[in-house]
Amino acid sequence: MNTSPSSTTAPTPQDDPAQWIICEHCDSLYEAQPLNKGESSYCLRCAAMLDRGHRMSIEQMLALSIAAGIMFIFANVFPVISISMKGLYNEVTLWGSVHALAQGQITLIALVAGLAIILAPALQIALLFWVLVHAHRNEIAPGFKSCMRALEHLRPWSMLEVCLLGILVSIVKLSGMLDVHPGVGLWAMGMLMVLILLIAGKDIRRLWTELGVEPE
Repeated sequence: MNTSPSSTTAPTPQDDPAQWIICEHCDSLYEAQPLNKGESSYCLRCAAMLDRGHRMSIEQMLALSIAAGIMFIFANVFPVISISMKGLYNEVTLWGSVHALAQGQITLIALVAGLAIILAPALQIALLFWVLVHAHRNEIAPGFKSCMRALEHLRPWSMLEVCLLGILVSIVKLSGMLDVHPGVGLWAMGMLMVLILLIAGKDIRRLWTELGVEPE
């Protein structure tokens, strides 16, 4: 079920800021409407999604963040792909691919790759676990505001899906010349990508309201 806010009246100073939603695309202002699970609200001006009903509880999000941490370890410890040809065999991990890029004249690309596929997801998982484990106890995590803002800034830098697509394309292209096999790390990375999309999206913003944290 979809709903569309019908009010664009500007708030007065005494209004609670949590009762208003600003469209991220056209800056239209709406009064927040209570939404049930499966419902969404859209901007009347540009049709962008404003809000959606909570799909998961805090306990479920915490469990998924723990699972994401486990998948992150698997994705970085186990090989992503293995290659064999005429008795020669080699395998590569995510960290190994970044290290290989850093050995040539494209060190800058290695830094960007390390940030996008290792550092950014690791920070996302750590920050999510930190705020959610305290929210599970109905507590505000120390440094809550900084953590939530960091999660917003990290979202565009986490590019596991781009890396996964690149690896799949490489497997398809190399399969005609070599024996290429996806490793445990590749499956773990795919699961990690899904988990991060589920728990690090806009739904995490609800903690501001549910924990009663006042904006600065």
